Order: sequence, then structure tokens, then C-alpha cells
Amino acid sequence: MSDMKANTLTGVDVLLEESAVAAFKASLRGQLLTPADEGYDAARIVWNSMIDKRPALIARCAGAADVVKSVNFARMRELLVSVRGGGHNIAGAAICDGGLMIDLSLMRGVRVDPVNRAARAEPGLTWKELDHETLAFGLATTGGTVSHTGIAGLTLGGGMGWQMAQHGLTCDNLLAVDIVTADGRLLTASETQFEDLFWAVRGGGGNFGVVTSFEYRLSPMAPVILGGMMLYPMDQAKAALKFYRDYSRHAPDDLTAFAALLSLPDGVNVCAIIVGWFGPVDEGARRLEPLRNFGTPLADLTGEIPYSRLQTLFDDAAPFGLRRYWKSGYFPELSDELIEVILKHAAIKTSPYTAILFFHIHGAAARVEPGATAFNARRNQWDFDILAQWLDGGDDARHIAWARGLWQEVEPFTKGVYTNHLDADDGATRVRAAYGANYERLVSVKTRYDPGNLFRLNSNIAPIA
Repeated sequence: MSDMKANTLTGVDVLLEESAVAAFKASLRGQLLTPADEGYDAARIVWNSMIDKRPALIARCAGAADVVKSVNFARMRELLVSVRGGGHNIAGAAICDGGLMIDLSLMRGVRVDPVNRAARAEPGLTWKELDHETLAFGLATTGGTVSHTGIAGLTLGGGMGWQMAQHGLTCDNLLAVDIVTADGRLLTASETQFEDLFWAVRGGGGNFGVVTSFEYRLSPMAPVILGGMMLYPMDQAKAALKFYRDYSRHAPDDLTAFAALLSLPDGVNVCAIIVGWFGPVDEGARRLEPLRNFGTPLADLTGEIPYSRLQTLFDDAAPFGLRRYWKSGYFPELSDELIEVILKHAAIKTSPYTAILFFHIHGAAARVEPGATAFNARRNQWDFDILAQWLDGGDDARHIAWARGLWQEVEPFTKGVYTNHLDADDGATRVRAAYGANYERLVSVKTRYDPGNLFRLNSNIAPIA
């Protein structure tokens, strides 16, 4: 009988008997793809086109039972496992070479309970799809800044989004999860069941199992909000970022302000200040007045818009199909010196697709106790992102070198990092920095639920050996 060979990336080749693969395939309601199957290449495409890995098997799960069978199959054969939700992770952790990719992208069910203001959603959904369902009832939960981001990865890493100052991070609005652990059990974790696991999945990433369902708390969302962006020429960027620093630092909970250094479609470099106001519109007009009166903008693109439009404002700056490299950290302060350093490197950025981003964390997201969830970066600060993006695969080294050059100068100003923004070359020290004082507790939970580190293609929290 012939065999399939799967490279586990551990230096050991695992032989998969064709009969075992056939039995596994027959046990699934979804699909099982091999490299010879139609649809295999499409299934392994993710947001970052630098990622080009080839799993031995792709299990396209149709439900929780398929996930249980996939986890058991991988564990019993010591296969390398990757888990794909929306495929938006820049490090490409959703795809593995030579192992089993558990693909959740077909699991897109959602049910909204408007009476209890809750939603149960499957992990293949994007934020655009979840918003579509909840906004039909005038409800929403904190969810990302790019609408094609998957709900699963964003939630498990913490979940920054437009509503975080008013209602907290995505993980702060998580009521429960259904999760398949490394031993193949399907558990419901919440504040009253498997509490340690529930604590860990709120910021600890995909280290503890495969979530098959998320239950979110929803909050009222008005039909229209005030939002949009102000665009400034680069000769005003220094003044604009200093204004942004003070404007965002002292913003009330109803106001979220982000900033970006990016290029317009015509190639013109600009400084953008992007805002969302979630309180009464008349008060919002007064709160936005200082921004609208600042400087001489190229364009004032703020006004009354639906929340769904605010959720897509960054979409064009982060499309599928580009090559990407990311460096990120938290800035407790945006000093004049730091702004000078950033602008120096922005002036020599190597691609018009590249963006430098500032996401302000304050309000409800900053008032949670650092130990209440695995996500512990609970302070008024900025998440800073160097998002190098380009088209030509032959020019990777130049663009990566630019990003690393900027990072080398700004890293001393940072304190910690958002786990969702770690890249593939960020090692164990950076993972520890993402969790701070919560790291040892996360190790304990990891050791309890995944002692063999089956789920290790992530910002990995290694169990105690």
C-alpha cells in the first residue's frame, strides 16, 4: 500500500497511509484536500502574499465535529497543525508546510439575539459579515479596523477596534466560546465554565485550542455616526501628528482617533487623522471642531456616515494580494523626538503601498484590570505599526530593510506589543513582552490544555515540559 509523506518541520517524516487519509476524508462533512486536488492552491492563499506554504492536507471543516476529527487525526499522527480563520495574520501562521491545515473559512454561521443583545458567530466570518448581521438590528460589537479581517484571530488576540474606548476590546465583549482542545474535547468556556481557559482565550491567541463558536455581547449602534478622515500634506505632518497626540490623548470615551502616514492612489504622500464619534451627533460636531479647524487640510472627509462605512476606511490601504512585513509596539508617549524619527523614515519609504499607523487605546479598553484577561496592555497609549507592503517578490530585501531600519530607531520608545501584530521573526522574548505579568499564568493554562504544544503555529506560549 502506498503512503503519503508529511514533513512535520521537526526533522521527522510522518507516513500517512492512504487508507487512513481516505477514512479521515470520509469522516468529514467538509472537504479534505491534498496537493493534487482542485481547489488546494486557492485554499492556501492568505492575506500576505509572501506566505507560500504547502500543507500535506487541508481539512475544510463544515462544523465543530469536523474540527474534533481533525484535531484527533493530527494529534494521533503527530502532524504539524495550523488553523485558518480569516487568513489575515501577517506572519502566515494559518498555513503550515507538510502538516494539516484546519481551515475554518467555510464555517460562517451567525445568529443574532436582539432581545438579549448577543450574537453567536462561527470562526470563518469576517467583520464585514458579522457587522452585516448585527447592524440589521441596530447592534454591534468592537471589531477591527479592516472589514475583511477574520473575527477569530482578532478576538483571540484581544481585538482593537473603533468602539474600544466606549465598550472595550473585542475580547472584553466575549461572553463564551466553544473550543476544541488538544485532546479532542469540545468545551464551552465562559465566566462560569472552564474559567481559566476563558481567561486565556481573551488575548492569548490560538494557543489553547480551535474555537468553533464565539458569543459576543452587542451594544446599540446608531444608524449614522460622525466619522471619516482629515488629510494633510506631508509638509504639515509634524504639526498634524503633534496635534493628533494631544487630541487623542484627551479624547472622551465616545471619540476614537487614529492616524496614518500613507500614500493616496495617485501616489501623493499624506498624513491622515481618522476619527469615529459614537455619541450624540450634535455633541460630536463640537468635539470634531478642533480637528476640522486645524491646519490647511488637503481634504476634509468627515461627516455623518454609517458605522459600516467607518469599518471599511482602511480596506483600500490593506488589500489582499500584497507582500507584507510588519513591526509593531506600544508607545506610552508620542514625544517630539519620536515624531521626528518616524517622519525621517516616512520620507524615504520604499513603496507607495506602505503605511505607518497609530491606533490609540483609551477609555473602557484602558480601564480593565491588566490581570482580568490575558490581554494586559491596559493603559492610555498608542499601538504603532510599520506596515511595509509591496508588489514585486524580487524586491523583498529592500522593503524589509526599510521597515527594520525604522523599527530599530523606534523600538526603544516602545513598551510591549500587541500579539496580533507580531511578525514571523518576532521570537519568544517579544511574545513574553506581549503578555507581561500574565505570561506565567498563560503558561500554566497552556500546560493544562495543550501539554504537547499541538497548537504551536502562533505567537507561541510554550507549555512546561
